Amino acid sequence: MQTEVTALPVSIVRGGTSKGIFIMKNALPADPALRDRVILSVFGSPDLRQIDGLGGADPLTSKLAIIAPASRPDADVDYIFGQVSLSEAFIDYGGNCGNISAAVGAFAIQKGMIAADAPLTRVRIHMVNTGRVLIADVPVADGMPRVEGDCCIDGVPGSGARIEIDWADCGGETTGALLPSGAPCDTIEAGGRTYQVSIIDAGNVTVFIDAGALGLRGTETPAEIGGDAQRMALIEEIRAKAAQRIGLIDDWREAAQRIPYAPFFSIVSSPHTHDTFNGKHIEAGQCDIVSRLVFMQALHKAHPVTGTVALGAAARIPGTLVYQRMAPAAHAGDRLRIGHPSGVIVTDCAVERQGETYRLRKSRVTRTARILLDGQFYLRNSLLAPTSDGQ
Repeated sequence: MQTEVTALPVSIVRGGTSKGIFIMKNALPADPALRDRVILSVFGSPDLRQIDGLGGADPLTSKLAIIAPASRPDADVDYIFGQVSLSEAFIDYGGNCGNISAAVGAFAIQKGMIAADAPLTRVRIHMVNTGRVLIADVPVADGMPRVEGDCCIDGVPGSGARIEIDWADCGGETTGALLPSGAPCDTIEAGGRTYQVSIIDAGNVTVFIDAGALGLRGTETPAEIGGDAQRMALIEEIRAKAAQRIGLIDDWREAAQRIPYAPFFSIVSSPHTHDTFNGKHIEAGQCDIVSRLVFMQALHKAHPVTGTVALGAAARIPGTLVYQRMAPAAHAGDRLRIGHPSGVIVTDCAVERQGETYRLRKSRVTRTARILLDGQFYLRNSLLAPTSDGQ
């Protein structure tokens, strides 16, 4: 009998343009410090290649979902999201991942946690990180989530079954307000200059800036933006100072270590013809605004769903930089098409004014998802031994 390792049940799941490791909460240690040591081992962190674990050496594949039965009556399943660092022994539980969230309903149905009701099963997902409930409509057949379908999303090859997600309950989930600073635009001093930004709390807190303010067109590839270390340092300073402005951190200098995942940082520009980093041609008329999004101090290769929720909300609030830069025709109706490095993502979003504040009334995004693997990770038993501090 093998005495040096313990088998831990895990699943590798694609949700939208991200991929993560799903683990049942009852399979993990109850102690938070030991739990995180186990999770870091599963991913192979800290190590930029994550060579001794299941992480994919990319922030878009170093994502965690901890799943449990619902702990509240208005939900069907509990879900904790974690962004696992590649370079540090750190898991950021401070935000959400919309792409990974898109797979939670299908996962819960496939694991028998929720009864499948054909042809469409509505799953109420309690996002424990923020205490909000996400609604996912999952196609099912023969008691299982469907995989095949005609839904295509840029950034994922092929097509799949269409999963509709509504984030209407997720406005102000971190700070209590869609506009955390109380204004559609704020000024931030960074690098010896003043920058205009818009800060939106929906999905994940996101800081928006005009591409021109950073000397960019807005259609650059992730490598072109991310390869400029000086500009990336400036972006992090603006992001960190915006986080301090709305009370997410006391000292902006600590943001990169303490809150690396969110706020997101979106570089927006008016729609214009361009090519994606993988060679797809996008005409100006195919999108209403263009976004290049930074998270974990790196450029996203597509566009996160939670960043899409935030951008959609910003598009419906007069005075924000997004509202100013989007195609004028997009101000009519709820549909918004966002150009990103892999193509276009579409959201249906509506915001309503309530006195001096705003409320997110609708925020729908379409994704595909599927479970890629169910298996066991062999955890070193030495990792489970108490450390010098007793944990």
